[in-house]
Amino acid sequence: MLSDLKRIIDQICRDRGFDKKLLIDAIEEAVEAAAKKKLGSRRDIEVRFNEEFGEVEVFQFRTVVLEVEDEQTEISLEEAKALDVEVQLDDELGEKMEHIEDLGRIAAQSAKQVIIHKMKDAERDVIFEMFKDRKGEIVSGIVQRFERGNMIVNLGRTDAILPRDQQIPKRSFKQGDRIRAYLDDVRQNARDSQLILSRTCNDFLAKLFAMEVPEIAEGIVEIMGVSREPGFRAKIAVSSLETDVDPVGACVGMKGSRVQNVVQELQGERIDIVPWSPDPAKYVYNALAPAHVSMVMADEEAKTLLVVVPNDQLSLAIGRQGQNVRLASRLLGWRIDVKSEQRYENLENPGYQTLLAVDGIEEPLADQLLARSIFSIEKLAEATVDDLIVLRSINEEQAQQLIDTAKRLIEEGVVTVSSAKEDTDADDVTGTDDVIDTDTNDVNGSVATEPPVEPAVVNEDSTEVELECEKEVAGAEGSISAEQPTGDEQK
Repeated sequence: MLSDLKRIIDQICRDRGFDKKLLIDAIEEAVEAAAKKKLGSRRDIEVRFNEEFGEVEVFQFRTVVLEVEDEQTEISLEEAKALDVEVQLDDELGEKMEHIEDLGRIAAQSAKQVIIHKMKDAERDVIFEMFKDRKGEIVSGIVQRFERGNMIVNLGRTDAILPRDQQIPKRSFKQGDRIRAYLDDVRQNARDSQLILSRTCNDFLAKLFAMEVPEIAEGIVEIMGVSREPGFRAKIAVSSLETDVDPVGACVGMKGSRVQNVVQELQGERIDIVPWSPDPAKYVYNALAPAHVSMVMADEEAKTLLVVVPNDQLSLAIGRQGQNVRLASRLLGWRIDVKSEQRYENLENPGYQTLLAVDGIEEPLADQLLARSIFSIEKLAEATVDDLIVLRSINEEQAQQLIDTAKRLIEEGVVTVSSAKEDTDADDVTGTDDVIDTDTNDVNGSVATEPPVEPAVVNEDSTEVELECEKEVAGAEGSISAEQPTGDEQK
C-alpha cells in the first residue's frame, strides 16, 4: 500500500526521539478508526503493521451464518466457503481488506487527527523524560515570541514559557535575543507549556554565581543565603570551608570580572556580597554594610534584632525605600528594627517612655514633643493646646485629647516618671536580650565585634567593583522595621 511508510516511520522516530512502537500503534489506531468510519462502526476490524513489507494490513472478522441479517457482522456460509473451504457455521472468519487507500477523504482526515494527537502525547512524554532531571538548572534559549506578556523561549527541541511575573521588571528582550533562565518546573501532563522558566527567583542568582565562580562549583565556597528585589538589588551571603580562601574575593574575581558577568546577565541588578557568620549580631553587621552599626541587641527566641546606628548613618542603613534593611532581613530570616543613636537614647529615657504610654503618641510624635521640651507625661499634662498645635499633624482636637489623656493617667496613677524609671531599672536587671556593642573602647565591658568586611557592590555603569554609598535621606530620626520573611522568601 505505502511502500515508503516504513522509511517515514523510521525517520520520524529518529528525528523526534519517539519509541517506534508508539508511532506504529498510533498508525494502527488511526487506520482502524478511519475504516470503521467508512465501512461501519459495528464491524470487527483489526489493523496490523507488516514491518517486512512496510504496509498496513486491515482485517475484518464476521460470523458465518446461513442467512445474513447484518452484513457488517455476518457472512453467509457460501461466501465463507469461497474464502476458506474448511469453515463451519458460527465460526469467526477473518478477511483481509484490499484497497484501504480508498477509505475516503473524511476517513483519512480522521486518521490524520488521531496520528497527530498520539504524536503530541508521545512528544510530551519525550520532553518530560528529557528535562525532568534538569529541573533546577539554568537553560539557554532564543526568544521566540510574546503571548499576553508571557515570553516564549525556544530551547531547541521544544518551547518553554517565561511568565510575566517571573521576568525582571523594566528589562526588555526582543524577538531573536538569546536568554538564560532558571528551569523552575517541568510538567508532565500540561496541555499548554511543560517547561516553566524564571529569572526572578533566588536560585537563579545562586546558579549564576556557581557557573562563574569555580570555588563554588568545587564546594570550597558555599552560598549561605540569597535575597533579591529583581532588577534593582540583591544580597548574597557566602562562606568558605578553607581559611585561606576569601569567599567575597572569590565571588568578586579579578577586578570584579566574575561578579560583573552576573550583573550583566541580570541587566544591571546591583549585588552585595556579604560574608556569612553564625553569630546573628555579626551577620547583620555585615549585611547592613557599608553603614556602620553601633550596637546590636538580639532576641533569639523571637528572632528579632534591634540595630542601633549613628544618626548620620540611619538613611544609609535603611536604604532607598527601606531596601537595604529589607534585603538584610530576608537574608537572615530575622526581624530587624533599625534605630538611630538619638532614638535609642530617647527610648532609654523614663520620661520618654511615659509619653509613649499615652494613646495616640508614637515614636515620631514623641520625638517632636521632646524637641519642644515636653519630656514626660507630667509636662504634657501641663502643656496647652497652643503648645501642641505647632507640631506637625496635630490639630486642636487631637491636642486637647492628648492633654486630657495625660491628666487622666496621672490622676489614676497608671503612668508616672518614677514608675517608668523603676520599670527601666527592672529591665536592666532581668533583661534576656544579648547586647553586642561595636565600640571596642566601651567602658561597660560588653562584647565587642570585629569590624566586618564591607560587602562588594557592583554598579551597572562601571566595570569596577565599588563600595555602595547610598545618599538617600529617609529621615534623620526615623526608623524602619523589616518583617521576618516567610519560608518562600528565604533560600
